[in-house]
Amino acid sequence: MSTQTTTLSGRSIIAGHEVAGSAGTTRGIDPATNAELEPSYSLIDEAQLAGATAAAEDAAASFGALDPETHAGFLERIAENIEAVGPEIVARAGAETGLPEPRLNGELARTTGQLRLFAKVVRQGDHRGVRIEPALPGRTPLPRPDLRQRRIPLGPVAVFGASNFPLAFSTAGGDTASALAAGCPVVFKAHNAHPGTGEIVGRAVTDAVRECGLHPGVFSLVYGPGASIGQALVKDPAIRAVGFTGSRAAGTSLMAAAAARPEPIPVYAEMSSVNPVFVLEGALRGDVEALARGYVTSLTGSSGQLCTAPGLLFAPAGEAGEAFVVAVERALADAAGQTMLTPGIAGAWQEGVEALGAQQGVDVVARGGQGPTENAPAPVVFESDVPTFRANPVLQEEIFGAASLVVRYASAEELADAARSMEGQLTATLHLAEEDHRTESALLPVLERKAGRILANGWPTGVDVGDAMVHGGPFPATSDSRTTSVGTLAIERFLRPVAYQNIPDALLPAPVQQANPWRLNRRVDGALQLADAPTQEPAPEGDRA
Repeated sequence: MSTQTTTLSGRSIIAGHEVAGSAGTTRGIDPATNAELEPSYSLIDEAQLAGATAAAEDAAASFGALDPETHAGFLERIAENIEAVGPEIVARAGAETGLPEPRLNGELARTTGQLRLFAKVVRQGDHRGVRIEPALPGRTPLPRPDLRQRRIPLGPVAVFGASNFPLAFSTAGGDTASALAAGCPVVFKAHNAHPGTGEIVGRAVTDAVRECGLHPGVFSLVYGPGASIGQALVKDPAIRAVGFTGSRAAGTSLMAAAAARPEPIPVYAEMSSVNPVFVLEGALRGDVEALARGYVTSLTGSSGQLCTAPGLLFAPAGEAGEAFVVAVERALADAAGQTMLTPGIAGAWQEGVEALGAQQGVDVVARGGQGPTENAPAPVVFESDVPTFRANPVLQEEIFGAASLVVRYASAEELADAARSMEGQLTATLHLAEEDHRTESALLPVLERKAGRILANGWPTGVDVGDAMVHGGPFPATSDSRTTSVGTLAIERFLRPVAYQNIPDALLPAPVQQANPWRLNRRVDGALQLADAPTQEPAPEGDRA
């Protein structure tokens, strides 16, 4: 297990080897001071990138055939290696992102927790989706062949680091963990905003590959010049799927590149969401001050740089809604800006705020205070109404950071119409009391078609990692609403089904062999057969309807 202090090299790690790039350099920047950080990172060109993808292709067969215990042990070793250098990771990530130590420690724990969760998934093996239909030679009018199905890894996956989560959605984060758990080698495109953090974590993964005796092409970490190397990675014929978290413009660009390949591949992109909150009449008969504080806390946490931040809230017109807006104004007055991830993100936030404030029918409700650094702008909340909201698409655009829009609605019908007019979202939140159940029951079917996760009487920030979580949603929240990027279901993005017909048992892969040597839960002749049950397949029958 890796325990030594990491000396940053400023180089890519391709199949276990340090590689100096030949396409320029980049540096991390401390957003609290705008100071450049050492070392500089050399950027690889397309020819060097091809070495990483070729190594991943070479590793795919052996890695995809690992037995569950070896495979799970590898994921656990990555977690152990990351924890061994945890203080270094947190210190460097803090310098590169401005995020506070408690937030980064929590994110570190989430990263290792995800890896260990997927190790449990690998050991249990349900993701392999084994289905068996034994031969029925006597079936009429035609015999049934012996059919066995399992899911296999797609092959090498390109993963792009997210700006706002330097750990949990980055080098060894959710997309990497789920792809590796599926048995897919990963070529990871480091985010240039936190290159040192990526290198420390990348070395922990690389060490685990070596320590577990795996093919070195299982993992590569590459630094490249922005969009050009990302496009080249997606277009590389060795890459079979893409995991991405970032802007809508960048995500749709990758989707277009993947679709234009001679052999198109899936892109699982999380992109844009304003995460609407619907405050119903009954909720305002309770503690309005607490409700307003909860909204402001959710909006301003991590400077609003969370993909589930509430960028939109619907509140009733009339006195009750006005009391809530006044409470929001008071709560926001106590909130100061926090340093944003990069000067560029802070600049984009400012542009978005100015564009929203310039729209007709949009007014400022309140602003917080400027934070301690140049890149810590004051959070802001705007106000408008449903007719204006529905008539102007600018009011639906995400502003990445602590800015939100309160939209006042006149009736339950107007609220439902507003919800129907919205784009796809990661989350939708309802604040309601028992008296609101009739309104909620009419709104819920609309929200099911608009969002991947629906909450009641809570706030969307904070995503639990487990079996039942969905972190996805209709476009543009994600590129594929059938999937999630958080939770154990994420592994299914990187698998595909294969059926084996009349293949001799000795030649079958272990998951579908009659003896079930990996002790997997399997569906045999339509019935679930648990791993701890005696291995038994139905005897051939003469006839079956």
